[in-house]
Amino acid sequence: MDRVTTCTRCHVIAGLSGGSGKSVASVALAAALRRRGQHIVPFKKGPDYIDAGWLSAAAGQPCWNLDPFLMSTEVITTSFQHHAAGADFALIEGNRGLYDGVTAEGEFSTAELALVLDLPILLVVNCSKTTRTVAAMVLGCRELDKRVRIAGVILNQIASPRHEQVVRQAIAQDTGVPVVGIIPRLAEDIFPMRHLGVIPHQEYGDANAGAAVNHLAALAEEHFDVELIIRLAEPRHFELPSVSQVNSNANVTIGVLRDAAFQFYYQENLDALREGGAELVMINALNAERLPEGLDALYIGGGFPETSAPQLANNVSFRESIRQAAEQGLPIYAECGGLIFLGSSIVVAESEYPLTGVFPVRFSMSKKPQGHGYTMFTVEQENPFYPVGTQIKGHEFRYSVVESWEGNAEELALRMERGTGFQGKRDGLQKNNVLALYTHVLAPGAPQWAKGLLAAAGNWQKRRQTLLAENLPKNALET
Repeated sequence: MDRVTTCTRCHVIAGLSGGSGKSVASVALAAALRRRGQHIVPFKKGPDYIDAGWLSAAAGQPCWNLDPFLMSTEVITTSFQHHAAGADFALIEGNRGLYDGVTAEGEFSTAELALVLDLPILLVVNCSKTTRTVAAMVLGCRELDKRVRIAGVILNQIASPRHEQVVRQAIAQDTGVPVVGIIPRLAEDIFPMRHLGVIPHQEYGDANAGAAVNHLAALAEEHFDVELIIRLAEPRHFELPSVSQVNSNANVTIGVLRDAAFQFYYQENLDALREGGAELVMINALNAERLPEGLDALYIGGGFPETSAPQLANNVSFRESIRQAAEQGLPIYAECGGLIFLGSSIVVAESEYPLTGVFPVRFSMSKKPQGHGYTMFTVEQENPFYPVGTQIKGHEFRYSVVESWEGNAEELALRMERGTGFQGKRDGLQKNNVLALYTHVLAPGAPQWAKGLLAAAGNWQKRRQTLLAENLPKNALET
């Protein structure tokens, strides 16, 4: 059988810093290309859920994450080729500034990712209160590493036609890099900020999120030279991937809390579970009366449970079903916001809201980050998901504070080699078959994660089926 190859045009969209406007530019371009009938596959560089969610909403396709710290070069290349194959256009939104990484040399930066994939860059520059200096910044980015290809510039925060004219002329005469579009100074911020990022699209509601995407599509159609952007994109030829065979041996059912409170899930993580043979059941913790029957495991991702604390607290029956499931031994893997939900309560704006009570932890919220950046942990204690000695790379981003906890750090399963963790440079609260931690994991860079969750689900399924076959009472499942 002949192999089918396709041609996909590719761009990386980068900025000079965080907040430069690359998210607006990326979502606007993806939405405008989609309006033209293009099949867009979006990617997000770095550990990020929120920008990825907006890109997915704009493209009408899942967004995939590419991260040089969490993933090897081989895994990045394979993932990019696999998901970009068959698309008309692949769009990668960078993070932070173009050359910003974890070292002074820019290790694991957007520039490094562009070099790994050999792709051109559209550079978004905030032009507030500047004119020719914009040309100097573009020139500096181009000359700092001559291997990096800056194909075009998008000018953000343009105040007037005169401002645009002067900046365009300076860039043309001093750099020769084409200006491919502008973003005018907007009267109202389309993406209001929370903490260090934009508000997730799930909190807008479908209608408002759709209106925001449509507004940005119209902005790009008016102010971007979309045809030039397409011509400047790198044409890449990919072989269409063969259909993967699902491992039917697992055949387990895993619940996933997914709603306005728990939004932070990598598409790769969900796919890894499905490819391992799991059926995923999405559950809304805000309105479901209780957990569905027949679950073999539960995955609770991160998010902003503090913004939905009243609704979570009022859903008493659901909270109680989580607590009962944990007591009975259901494998539960919880990250960050999921960890908080398994605590006893959270204090938000001087009001305290009860949570599931699986762990005796009282949380509150700080105005400053309590953990932010890449992490690495070593597993030191037996648990249902990771073998002892396993080392995992991940990331953490939290404003929550552990106000009180009836435990000590030595009881935690994971030692933090890098990052903050839960307490005392450790992470991983345990109870029965529950493991809750602040660290987020990206499945392609940590294959042990999906393997462990699937194995725990399979073990629980066998135990549950054995007890049911023996007609033992339900409380016999309790550990």
